[in-house]
Amino acid sequence: MSTSRGPKIPIGKILLEQGVITADQLKQALAVQKTKSEKLGRILIELGFVSERQVLTAYAQQLSIPLYDPTVAPDPSVAKVIPDHLVQRYNVVPLRRDGNKLVVAMLDPSNVFALDDLRLVTGFDIDPVLATPDDMDALRSNQGAAPASESSMTTALAVATGAEGDGQEGAADFNTMVEAIRRPDVPGQADDDGTMDVTEDAPVIRMVNVLIQNAIKEGASDIHVEPDRKHVRIRYRIDGVLYEMMSLPKFAHAPLISRLKIMADMNIAERRIPQDGRIHIRFDKRDYDMRVNMLPTVFGEKCVMRILDQSVVLIGLGRLGFTAEMMAELEELIIKPNGMVLATGPTGSGKTTTLYSILNRINSIEKNILTVEDPVEYQLPGVNQVSVNRKSGLTFPVAMRAFLRQDPDIIMVGEIRDLETAEIAVQASLTGHLVLSTLHTNDSPSTIVRLSDMGIEPFLISASIIGVIAQRLGRKLCERCKAPVVLPPDAMKRMGMTEAQMEAATFFKPVGCSECSNRGFRGRIGIYELLTLNEELGELIVRRAPLSEITQAALAGGMTSLVMDGMIKAQRGITTVEEVLRVVSTH
Repeated sequence: MSTSRGPKIPIGKILLEQGVITADQLKQALAVQKTKSEKLGRILIELGFVSERQVLTAYAQQLSIPLYDPTVAPDPSVAKVIPDHLVQRYNVVPLRRDGNKLVVAMLDPSNVFALDDLRLVTGFDIDPVLATPDDMDALRSNQGAAPASESSMTTALAVATGAEGDGQEGAADFNTMVEAIRRPDVPGQADDDGTMDVTEDAPVIRMVNVLIQNAIKEGASDIHVEPDRKHVRIRYRIDGVLYEMMSLPKFAHAPLISRLKIMADMNIAERRIPQDGRIHIRFDKRDYDMRVNMLPTVFGEKCVMRILDQSVVLIGLGRLGFTAEMMAELEELIIKPNGMVLATGPTGSGKTTTLYSILNRINSIEKNILTVEDPVEYQLPGVNQVSVNRKSGLTFPVAMRAFLRQDPDIIMVGEIRDLETAEIAVQASLTGHLVLSTLHTNDSPSTIVRLSDMGIEPFLISASIIGVIAQRLGRKLCERCKAPVVLPPDAMKRMGMTEAQMEAATFFKPVGCSECSNRGFRGRIGIYELLTLNEELGELIVRRAPLSEITQAALAGGMTSLVMDGMIKAQRGITTVEEVLRVVSTH
């Protein structure tokens, strides 16, 4: 796991542009790579086309950092700025000060944990410089330190050539790290007051690393670190349901929280008030943002990390779970030049993902798209995104008013929370803009009533709203182990099924296997309801018709309700009837 500095230029391309290798040599190395699991840099070295230093030079260019120049002597005044235990652990050597920055020679400049610890301990911003193992040995010898071990000497080359072992410890190592924390004789053990110096405890650093990696591998959306009187409970939210993964001794709580605060750039000394932070990581060649919140409780700070997979919003509308008919109807709405499309549902129902997927579908060079969110969850290329900052006065209404002076085509508002935001959104939709937003209501027809209750005039609602999407997220059955199940006729009748539908229907139940970690479910699918406003519904809204009448008219006009869409997915073996009833009845 490492930080990401944007798209990287391949090592082979850099070496080719530098004239170190020829096009034929690169082609030959790429051909060898297809038959071996090794990375390109290592293959080029084995073929004798490049030296290790040439690969490291290309790696430095790839990371946009300098390569250590052995002709420039280190400043002796900074030799002891970094404690010896950190010099030994991370194999680093301080070179010089540059204002508030400390220039440090490193074998692995992509190690975010090393950079965080060095910044915390020294109080300086760290400017890494890539050094070869030989250079590092020379530096350490000049400072009177022992040469690097054989394993650490290979770190830089392993990272540069893409070899395994860049901090991605496997799940099997998790128990070992937990035991390292549990043992009373490990370095940096708990003091009498239950605190621990995180900078002295390498097992804690590695365990947090694996804790996050395991959550990503399990497909978790959230990680909960919860202190109790005597233990610390670790839970993952997987497919919308919380599972307890492990329990740690209480003395592990302080170093875990400190480590997470360092990573999220929080104040580690502040324990009395909630704090928010963010961690950007790259794992298994994918980018993730983690939204971190610390909350003081009677037993200590509870940490919840929301894992945001940057690739999720790029999967496309077609893979969210819309039926073909609903998809065609939605695509007609989102290509309109003006009007308002709202996504509704409870927290965690996928509303933001739906809106981002819509933006991805309609994004083009000809359109100016602006979003205001609290906070920005995913970065979308080609989209101008603004994050709410209440401390500085940047609220939803303030941003919306500024947007109208930015020549927008499409505006997305993270959430309509008050009358002022709603009025500006309605006004924008009536003046030639397509507006996308979210609202917390139980279903699509309820959105009309909710806007009216907020104070929006019915005739404005009728004129501005062009479509409302209500949605839920249900767990998908594991394709490998799901099994057919026969439902009682009475149950199917209560679901509104006809005799013919009951005879033709095939439902499935979860079983559990190694593929789905014996849960019976794997992944989630959207359950949707799309209300498209027509002339009849517009008239009902203007005359303030009751919700029941609006709902009946929408169903008569062809709207598929949440329950109906869920039952279609249950009959197709995508989910279960119980799961549909569980999520649809969640108000």
